Amino acid sequence: MTTGGRTVALIVAAGSGSRAGGAIPKQFVAIAGKPMIAHAYAAFAAHPRIDDVVVMIADGAQALAFAALGNVRMVVGGATRRETVALGLAAIDAERVLVHDAARPFVPAAVIDRVLDALDGPGGVDGAVGAMPVLAVADTLVRDGRVVPRDGLSRVQTPQAFDLATLRRAHADWPDGEEATDDAQMVRRLGGSIALVQGDVMLDKVTHPEDFATADARVAWETRSASGFDVHRLEAGEELWLGGVLIPHDKGLSGHSDADVALHALTDALLGTIAAGDIGTHFPPSDPQWKGADSARFLQHAATLIADKGGRIDFIDLTLICEAPKIGPHREAMRARIGALLGLGEDRVSIKATTTERLGFTGRGEGIAAQALATVSLPR
Repeated sequence: MTTGGRTVALIVAAGSGSRAGGAIPKQFVAIAGKPMIAHAYAAFAAHPRIDDVVVMIADGAQALAFAALGNVRMVVGGATRRETVALGLAAIDAERVLVHDAARPFVPAAVIDRVLDALDGPGGVDGAVGAMPVLAVADTLVRDGRVVPRDGLSRVQTPQAFDLATLRRAHADWPDGEEATDDAQMVRRLGGSIALVQGDVMLDKVTHPEDFATADARVAWETRSASGFDVHRLEAGEELWLGGVLIPHDKGLSGHSDADVALHALTDALLGTIAAGDIGTHFPPSDPQWKGADSARFLQHAATLIADKGGRIDFIDLTLICEAPKIGPHREAMRARIGALLGLGEDRVSIKATTTERLGFTGRGEGIAAQALATVSLPR
């Protein structure tokens, strides 16, 4: 039993992911709104019993890893999984290590607790120098046309937890030129005891193209909607920007930025879905750097904040309220521009226009108002 000291999680993400196809290694492909590896990293980084997380990457994948994770601790791996893990073990200082495959993006905190408890927590398994999650085999198995008894068979998962010194020794003693299926196999060969704990279907591996849809479906999504509203004054001598499109008119909208009332209302609606304040919170009109700024920057900023939470924008609906100009001739250009800014198909961008029957400031042609509604999905 291992007690006390530091615990480091080692995420193995140095493979090519060739069986999954695609232009980039599978660990950097998005699942549930963010790169696969980001889910695993977040699970370990948030766990109170994990002191540090180290990501093993392939040489040349630094840019992809930085884009997925930011400035986290990374170590370049070797030509094989075994070499990659060995390099990671040499780079860390701890008493316990959890080795995890990045192809298993969703890591329940309860599984982390179970493998650590098997080493040194309450209810730990005496004498164990390693622990791994497993699931019972439910399907009938056949080899060469003959049914194989399922008794005693389990599906092995990660994270696998080890006494670090023991795992280092197992790697050092492993025969050159022979590959191991996992680290538990190496420790067993050394004579170490591996405790088996209950795994979780959330840990199923993403290997083939069809596995991505299955993994995405495992995530519980929450639908949120929020509204936005904005008004700007019409003045002579100003350009008229609406929905990211420059519209010929005898007057334009006045404001600190380009005063695109449509994009401002949409920005507020998107910010509202994640309770992130309003446009003025992020881009104060008192700040001179935003004078005359393209409002597309505001809209894309809000979209990025949603993406950073693993969310996705599902639909937006915009209503413009004015007597002039006529919106109809410019509607499709606006839909195309907003769709391009948000990465949405035009069938997910609705733009409507109405008047106030010449009542109020919009009816008198003094300004234009915009009302927006955004619907997004966020992982729970």
